[in-house]
Amino acid sequence: MWMTRASDNDVSMTIGLDIGGTKINGGVIDECGAILAKGRRDTPALDPAAIIHEAASLTRELSLEHKIDAVGVACAAFIDRAGSTVYFSPNLAWRDEPLQQRLESALGLPVTIENDANAAAWGEFRFGAADEAANMVMVTVGTGIGGGIVVDGVLMHGAFGVAAELGHMRVVPGGVRCGCGNRGCWEMYASGTALVREARDLVISGSPLAARLSELCGGDPSALSGPDVTRAAVEGDPAAVELLADLGVWIGEGVASVAAILDPELVVLGGGVSEAGVLLIDPALAAFRRQLTGRGHRPEARFALAKLGNDAGMIGAADLAARADR
Repeated sequence: MWMTRASDNDVSMTIGLDIGGTKINGGVIDECGAILAKGRRDTPALDPAAIIHEAASLTRELSLEHKIDAVGVACAAFIDRAGSTVYFSPNLAWRDEPLQQRLESALGLPVTIENDANAAAWGEFRFGAADEAANMVMVTVGTGIGGGIVVDGVLMHGAFGVAAELGHMRVVPGGVRCGCGNRGCWEMYASGTALVREARDLVISGSPLAARLSELCGGDPSALSGPDVTRAAVEGDPAAVELLADLGVWIGEGVASVAAILDPELVVLGGGVSEAGVLLIDPALAAFRRQLTGRGHRPEARFALAKLGNDAGMIGAADLAARADR
């Protein structure tokens, strides 16, 4: 709960931390989702104790000029339903890490732990693109695919806390090997990684269609990045536009499968690739409509681009901490 100090104008706040593989972003967040102060630290990803130290140091720095009631932490990890233990993180040296207990001991404040995609979805649900929806799915399209689901205003966690790993739906049996160890996961075809893979293959082919992409990477396909492809598409390069459209088709078809199970009223697309805007969302929506079960005879989910950008996880984690039952 938000609490008021003796001064009418001095309202206590919540800190949101977003702990990633390379950096820890933090912010002081008010009850309207506004960021009042921000800071960051490098992540010592291979040292669990050092991660706690840096996260606590950043929290104390942000607390100097604000009364802080609680801390919310978003991280790319499998987290138990109670929000206390990190089962596993692919980019951090956390294995069965009692993260909530250790941070609370270091800070002397209540701490809420949440998966980063779930936290981002909650941030968009509360303060961003989905603030008027009761049922929504967020799909974050970056290096991989992250997901977050809100059903009747409640963030879905599943029986064990690891629901909404949408990127690991199997869409192509025996397909491309995923970092999770399986083959044919959705994120191997509908992510920034997939976009770059296809773009590099086009450059390697020597096709004249790849002239602009080749120019952007200096003729070195391994140097080509997702932002390069997006830049070329925004400039109107036909090959880049086609690559983004192909990616959109994969996204839309996957979302249609998700909709068959969850029936959301809104699908929010976020992550770095979403910066392509209509070049991505239009083909995604068209593919969604083609594959939707009962199409033409049922209401359709709306598509929207995320509004909070890279701050969504931090804002969502802070709000979850503010709303937590203590």
